[in-house]
Amino acid sequence: MSTLTLAMRDSSTMVRRQLKRLLRYPSMTVQLVITPVILLLLFVYVFGGTLGAGIGGGRDTYVNYVVPGILLMAATMAATGTAVMVATDMTEGIIARFRTMRISRASVLTGHVVASVIQQLLGMAVVIGVALAIGFRPDATAAEWLAAAGLLTLFVVAITWLSVALGLKSPTPEAASNAPMPLVFLPFLGSGFVPTDSMPTALRWFAEYQPFTPVMQTVRGLLLGTPIGDNAAIATAWCAGIAAVSYLWAKHTYNKT
Repeated sequence: MSTLTLAMRDSSTMVRRQLKRLLRYPSMTVQLVITPVILLLLFVYVFGGTLGAGIGGGRDTYVNYVVPGILLMAATMAATGTAVMVATDMTEGIIARFRTMRISRASVLTGHVVASVIQQLLGMAVVIGVALAIGFRPDATAAEWLAAAGLLTLFVVAITWLSVALGLKSPTPEAASNAPMPLVFLPFLGSGFVPTDSMPTALRWFAEYQPFTPVMQTVRGLLLGTPIGDNAAIATAWCAGIAAVSYLWAKHTYNKT
């Protein structure tokens, strides 16, 4: 077999390992899926009437507005679980065992990333299903749905590599559970829940230029027909840049240990 073939075989084995871990400990997966759903219901049914009026509509208007922010929150919450799993592997000695075996070094991290991406996309699908049940009404074409799914997948890959890097740098799983937490709040500090033009000047500047806002604006535009402008190009650049830097950081840290 060629080196590439061996690496792909080893990576698929590690992906199966991670998926079996997720099935063996379903409580974390359930928590990471249920929490965004609870937040969706909270914002729609508790705050939706007031916040919807603030954007020129009502609860029905607000459910359409808030879904992209909840989707990104679902991804960032799952990133916490990824960081914990990576840190657990690094501190429990299994990595030392893997290094005595004839397997591709890259396959370990690849397994974490691919399994986490699958978990996050399934979680997003659950959020969209609940959103549709409570009044989310996108008018996107099939091509626009595919474009939105592609951007969300790129975002998930970027956040996952970042969470892997944070997990590798964390001394304990407990520390790893806190490292990605600031990411969870970025949808709040962007256009996820209210328009940025309603914010104070300094906060509005941050909200408009942080990486989550163009992703949310692009997804919102693709699914609901709102203006996208140059947000799609900016969102793609942010996601590709975060993914590339995080991958190199994770690879460097893993090779040093």
